[in-house]
Amino acid sequence: MKAVILAGGYGTRISEESFLRPKPMIEIGEAPILWHIMKYYSHFGINDFIICCGYKGYVIKEYFADYYLHRSDVTFDFTSENSVTSHTNSSEPWKVTLIDTGLETQTGGRIKRVRSYIGDETFMLTYGDGVSDVNLDSLLAKHKKLRAAVTITAIRPAGRFGVLDLDDEKDFITGFREKARDDTGWINGGFMVMEPEVFDYLDGDDCVLEQSPMVRLAAEKKLGVYKHHGFWQCMDTLRDKTKLEDLLKSGYAPWRVW
Repeated sequence: MKAVILAGGYGTRISEESFLRPKPMIEIGEAPILWHIMKYYSHFGINDFIICCGYKGYVIKEYFADYYLHRSDVTFDFTSENSVTSHTNSSEPWKVTLIDTGLETQTGGRIKRVRSYIGDETFMLTYGDGVSDVNLDSLLAKHKKLRAAVTITAIRPAGRFGVLDLDDEKDFITGFREKARDDTGWINGGFMVMEPEVFDYLDGDDCVLEQSPMVRLAAEKKLGVYKHHGFWQCMDTLRDKTKLEDLLKSGYAPWRVW
């Protein structure tokens, strides 16, 4: 199974870091948050990644091109043959496809652009700026049980996100709306499972996955939900980054299962 990661946005809320590199490449504990996300998927046996690049996508490409240098101890010998020796093997069982999906392309448009790399199989999708301890095996099992076109992991943070209206009896999403000030409803936490059918709901580069496509899927009872009651944290701001750093330093990092 493939996992698609959206990694092309500007990351304007964390501009203190993102003016130098795309948000998924901002480091948490000396490794990009994108790496943490991929390691988490790999723990569940998902090692085939399609990364939707955009803003400063070359930084992501250069990171993987020099992955051995980033993750290994090396000796550069300039005295004889200009040789390079790697002393540790930190390779991952990954296949990583990096696709330039455009600088201004919206989330739905980015997914549409990688259709040819996905084929006609079920795939997973998440954002390149959030970590969780969601059980991906259970998520996939729920998706298959619901026979939905898309299944979203729903979480309940205290915060600032749009709200999902849920049909609790049938585990389907019935609508999307903006969060009221006193609303503590479920939100989209990423970590989705999708059928190729979703491409029929995506238009051009201006298509925002979380708007018209999700609204249509919800109206047609094709948008399933997997409720996650555990850990979830996005990295929208510098404060969020600091929180994740502190969790790693404390030894309590629920997403670090490898």
